[in-house]
Amino acid sequence: MKGAVAAALFASVGLAAQAATQPTRGDPEAGAAIYDRCAACHALDRDRTGPRHCGLIGRRAGSVRAFEGYSEAMKRSRIVWSEATLDRFLRNPTAYVRGTSMGYAGIADAKERADLIAYLVRANGVTPCRK
Repeated sequence: MKGAVAAALFASVGLAAQAATQPTRGDPEAGAAIYDRCAACHALDRDRTGPRHCGLIGRRAGSVRAFEGYSEAMKRSRIVWSEATLDRFLRNPTAYVRGTSMGYAGIADAKERADLIAYLVRANGVTPCRK
């Protein structure tokens, strides 16, 4: 009986740990409103103060050729943008990429980050990039 209890406890701890590392599923509609905060510097289809976000998912950080405002830290970061890397970056950009020129404090709320990421994922499927 002790073995069964230990196994059940171990399994529940394992499931809790797995749940803690799983990203929160976001709402792209809510994320669209959150993206408005990004619009001062970014756009989906063109570079602004910051680089465009179309084609973001799967792209290496610091790699939009026409954008000249990347910090050396971002260009050297070797990050490939995915839901997981965006979540870590958006939580605290200056801690995730030390030396980044993105002067944004980040999004502390996990649900807001998930919503924004869901929006970016959806937008990347429908927003063409301009050359």
